[in-house]
Amino acid sequence: MNILTIPLRNIRRKPSRSCMLLLIFTLGVMSIVALYQVSQVVGSSLEKKLNAYGANIIVSPAAERLSVSYGGFHMGDMLYDVQSMSERETLHNIRSIALNDRLSVVAPKLVSMTRVNDIAVALVGVYWEAERSLKSYWGVEGEFPADRSQILLGRKAAAQLNLTIGSTITLMEKEFVVSGVLFETGNDDDTVILMNLATLQELTGKTDTISFVEVAALCSGCPIDDIVGQIDKQLPGAEIKALRNVVNQRMASINFVQRLVLSISMVILITAAAMVSLSMLSAVNERKKDIGLLRSLGYGKWQVFTIFCLEAALIGATAGVLGYLSGFWASFHALEFLTLAGDITPVFSFAHLMLTCAIIVMVTILAAAYPSWQGAGIEPSEALIAL
Repeated sequence: MNILTIPLRNIRRKPSRSCMLLLIFTLGVMSIVALYQVSQVVGSSLEKKLNAYGANIIVSPAAERLSVSYGGFHMGDMLYDVQSMSERETLHNIRSIALNDRLSVVAPKLVSMTRVNDIAVALVGVYWEAERSLKSYWGVEGEFPADRSQILLGRKAAAQLNLTIGSTITLMEKEFVVSGVLFETGNDDDTVILMNLATLQELTGKTDTISFVEVAALCSGCPIDDIVGQIDKQLPGAEIKALRNVVNQRMASINFVQRLVLSISMVILITAAAMVSLSMLSAVNERKKDIGLLRSLGYGKWQVFTIFCLEAALIGATAGVLGYLSGFWASFHALEFLTLAGDITPVFSFAHLMLTCAIIVMVTILAAAYPSWQGAGIEPSEALIAL
């Protein structure tokens, strides 16, 4: 019998209490692990869904702005020396940044003006797949364009031009068919005509030219400033603008979920630690005679203290392993129940398993420290008197 075997014998001595304590702590660890795994998936899923509601970075060509006034009459601001952007070069440079895996959508656009029946209207060239990923909130009456001969109208533009689904319209001497009309969005999309980017480049004679690029970046893993800085190095002649309010609002939603999970996990962990502390305190009261005998056999206070701490650590380590494995398994069922199971799934990590065990062992030792020290202070004379 030594300082290592005594804790094991103590655990086997009261199997029902040991199993109950192990079960309680395992359930606590399982709940924490499951919550953590679910929060990671929910955070990533929520971020992707939020990024589908618009860009958070705008890349546009650098331009000089001049405020024009004369004789006290202000004629507004004028842009001059506006440089065009090469589509191929710009997209290549954006996608080649070190944090390119954080870029969810890169949507280039070309903007031009034309007249239809003496009504000035803006034409916007887009790539439909990227644009629909960027603006999943779009609703359309009719259908999105299926080929380059079809266009999509904003709600106000359709009303102004008196066009409906199936109508034909001539733009820059080429006929197009209206395949659909956007439901009102409340932004600039309501007043424009949207068409294929390559088609608009051909009509305007601006091959490989774009007006600006909208970028939706996933920013939970890195500051938005890092992405902006890397794009700026790749495109030194461009103006990169981060829509920080949009980023902050999205990150606030994601951080709320993570803080909520952390708060619940702390409550569960504290409750489980309290159970360990009460159990060890009860064990100390029951084993006063045994402790006194150990002290009379020459065991010091620190040795007795270590015995109780090792007993708690064994329970903690076992609960950590069982709790992590069962929590990882439970997270899949929780995601299915929440209808969040999809492309993003929990990822098993041996390092996380070891870290979980280490944290739980440390928590159990801390919870058992006070009752263990109380037990270590029992004098041999107490046991001898009881005998």
